[in-house]
Parts: sequence; C-alpha cells; structure tokens
Amino acid sequence: MNGANSLIRTLVGHGVDICFMNPGTSEMHFVAALDDVTEMHSVLALFEGVATGAADGYARIAGRPAATLLHLGPGLGNGLANLHNARRACSPMMNVVGDHAISHRRYDAPLQSDIETVARNVSAFVRTAETTQGLGNDAVAALAAAFGPPGSVATLIVPADVSWTDGGVVVPPSGMRLAGTGGTRPDEAALEAAAAALRSGERTAILIGGRACAGELLDAVAAMAATTGAILLAETFPARLERGAGRPPVERLAYLAEFATMQLEGVRHLVLVDAKSPASFFAYPGKPSDLVPPGCTVHTVSAPDSDVTAAVAGLSALVGATAGTGHRQQATAPSLPAGALTAQTMSQSLGALLPENAIVSDEGNTSGLFVPGATAGSPPHDWLCLTGGAIGQGLPVAVGAAVAAPDRRVVALQADGSALYTVQAWWTMAREGLNVTTILLNNQSYAVLNMELDRVGVEVPGPRARDMLDLTRPCIDFVRVAEGLGLQATRATTAEEFSDQLARALATPGPSVVEAVLPSRL
Repeated sequence: MNGANSLIRTLVGHGVDICFMNPGTSEMHFVAALDDVTEMHSVLALFEGVATGAADGYARIAGRPAATLLHLGPGLGNGLANLHNARRACSPMMNVVGDHAISHRRYDAPLQSDIETVARNVSAFVRTAETTQGLGNDAVAALAAAFGPPGSVATLIVPADVSWTDGGVVVPPSGMRLAGTGGTRPDEAALEAAAAALRSGERTAILIGGRACAGELLDAVAAMAATTGAILLAETFPARLERGAGRPPVERLAYLAEFATMQLEGVRHLVLVDAKSPASFFAYPGKPSDLVPPGCTVHTVSAPDSDVTAAVAGLSALVGATAGTGHRQQATAPSLPAGALTAQTMSQSLGALLPENAIVSDEGNTSGLFVPGATAGSPPHDWLCLTGGAIGQGLPVAVGAAVAAPDRRVVALQADGSALYTVQAWWTMAREGLNVTTILLNNQSYAVLNMELDRVGVEVPGPRARDMLDLTRPCIDFVRVAEGLGLQATRATTAEEFSDQLARALATPGPSVVEAVLPSRL
C-alpha cells in the first residue's frame, strides 16, 4: 500500500475515524485512499477555519482527537485562528498538512512555504514525514502528543511523494490512554497548603477550568466548596462546562476585568484546579492586568499536565469532602416573553425552550450576556466557550460537536459579526444533515468593539471610527445567506416570533437558522 493508505489505516486503528478537510493537490492520495478505508468518516469544509474549529468541537465532546486535512502552508494558515482556540481549550487534535514532494522542494514552487514555522504557533508537536515506511510511526507519535496530558494540537506534515510511494506500514494500536488522563503526580506540599487555606476560615475561592468543569471532577470540587464554604468559580471561557438542573451551579469569572475584580474582592486564597491564574483579557490605561486581589495567595493544585483526578481526590480527602454533597442547581425556566425582541427576551426564550442534553456552542458575545443566567436552571446541558478569544469559532465548533454527538441537539448561539468569519460552516451542516440550530444574533455591528472603544479611553469616538464597527451599508441578509447554503432559515423581530420559530427549529431534525433582529445597543 502507499503512504496515504497506511496513514489513514493507522489513524483509524488508534481511534481517529473522523477527518475534517479542505484538501488540495498535495493531498489527493489521501483523498483517494478514503475509498479503501471506509471506516474513516470524511467531512468536507469550504474553508480551513471551519475544518480546524470542527475538530476542536469534536474533541471537546468526544474526548478524543479528530484529524484535519489541510493544503500546504496557506491552508494551515487559514485554519490558524481556530487552532489557537483549540490550543487554549487543550483539545486533542491532529493536523495532517500536505506538502510539496521532497523531490520538488528545490524548485521553490509558488506555494512553497515554511509550514513548520506556521505550525509551531499552535502545535505542541510538529514533524515532517521523510519516508513512506516511517509515516505510520510519525502518526502515532503525533497522536501521543495530541492525547497528552494536556490535550494538544499536533501537526504532521506529509510531502506528496511520501503519500504516493508504495511501502506504507500500518502501525497497530498501542494502548494510548484517553485524552487528558494520567499526568504528573500532584505535589503533596501544594495539596497540604491548599487544604490549609480551605480550612482556614478566610475568604477562599476555587477556580476551575479544563477537565474540572465536567463529570465526577466537577462534582468533587463542588463538594469541597460546600464543605469548606469556598466560592466556586470557573474560568471565563472554559472549553466545556456541564451545567443546568441537578448539576453544581458554577459562576464563570466575568470577561470584564472590573466585574471579575468585584467577584474576587476580599479573597485571601485562590485555589486553582486545572485553571490559570486570572488575568485581564487586554491591558487598559490605568487598570491592572493581574486580577488576583492584593494580599491573596494563589495555590495551584493541578496544572494542565497534572493528574487532575489524583489531585482532586487528594485535596478532597484532606478537607474531608464527601462525594455528592455539593450544591445542586434547582430546575427553573423563564416564562416565554412577549413584546420587543431584545437580548434579554431572546435569552428568556432560550431558557424556556432549551432541550435536555443540548450542547450550546456560545459565540453570542455582547448579545449573549444574559443567556447564562436565563439557562442556569434549564435541563442538563453542555456549554462550549470561546476559549482563545479568536472569533469565528462558534459555527465550526457546533459542526464538530454535532458530528461527535449526532443524537443531541446543538445550539449555536452566534453573533452576527463573528458569524461572517466562518459562515461556510452552514454548508457543512446542511451537507452532513447535522442537528444544529443557529440563533443568529443580529445587532448590525461589532458591538463588543463599540464597548471596548469606550473602555480604552476614547470618550467621544468620531464618525469614521464608529463606521469601522458598523455592519450596515449594506445590511446583511442572513436568511438568504443561510438558504443559499442549504439551510432552513427564518427571521424574528418580536419576542413572540422568536419563541415560535425557535421552538419549531429545535423540534425539527437537521440544521436551521433563526435570525433574531436585536437593537444595535443592549
């Protein structure tokens, strides 16, 4: 068999059976091999940023890597923003990037580039395959890096002649552990110090991220908080947060530094569980970047490469926490609103209608500020956040989540400005028949940047500055765009229309768009 065939067979043998792709000439032998290895489910994206974001969303839900197939350095570059988000999410994924044949390198063809340098920006592992016989082992090394811990982006660059040459070797499964499991043993002294802080009676907060935001780990941390009286917070943008009725209620650290400072005011000890010490997203004139309160001691009990399960178990034992004793969110649902459609009434409708076991891919930005509160008591669901802050994640991550969990309803809470970065994802949703309902929040502006313009000290922005944050002239017809890409789409201008359209979309199999026309100001 040729190298491409052995590569796909090796990936499938190690549990990687999804590949999101936008291929080119150098990847044609990989594409041809898909008919020989039918266990690999290939998903076509019209833009590389959709493929990379989809692999991120898949990993967050499935807990294992998907592959991407990208064309040369420019193709990898087109996917870089969502690879940045995936890196911040510690999502395990593997990029297969085609390259010119080794024999062709010396000609410096128009698409020749330094792919490894591009890849290192976002990848924990980068390797260029040099032989067909060694390609399978290269793939296994990349997967080992992707699985982690921490889960990571791994990039394998495959020259075209390495793919087309015969002599490929399939490497059998090697018993890799699940993504994010295992890791370095916890520091006993750090656990003792954190336990002493939690038992001290001083104001203490537990800040969770990553793996601690779901399942048994979330339950165990909630029990520690209830036992010790600590405040329980999550990072601003966790990769995946389990929430809703019957689950531990967790308040996320605010995006705005001023509000985060209020949440942490008076905290004397901050215990980090798979989370980073909080910092402001941006620097502002006259405002601190470090959000840790003065006089507060930070205790790191689990870093991304740590065995978080062992760390949480050890800390739980030291503070005497019993599993299942943490607080639980009560089931509540807002009533369906009437009247004007605003960010608040849109949030009420979603809180009233969100189905059980849904997955929310949240890139609602400013118009989505009220949604977490409105959905806190909704049926149990997962919340996927914009981990790295690079917009254009919401729709691709929804694609990947829906591929990973085809029987669950995915809701893409999507702001209008960032939707336009990767709107091609709608075509992939239609092509694959994915159960994704997009709520398109249309306030006809980059509203978050209007807010940031004020916060950086521009007291009276001029008309030219405001014009650069405006999405009119012409207004974008999202319904026609969605229909042109193969989706059912409707537009709501009142709260009643939105509730009716959303209810029908959530009850209808396959992808759809409900555009919520909102005021340009919150």
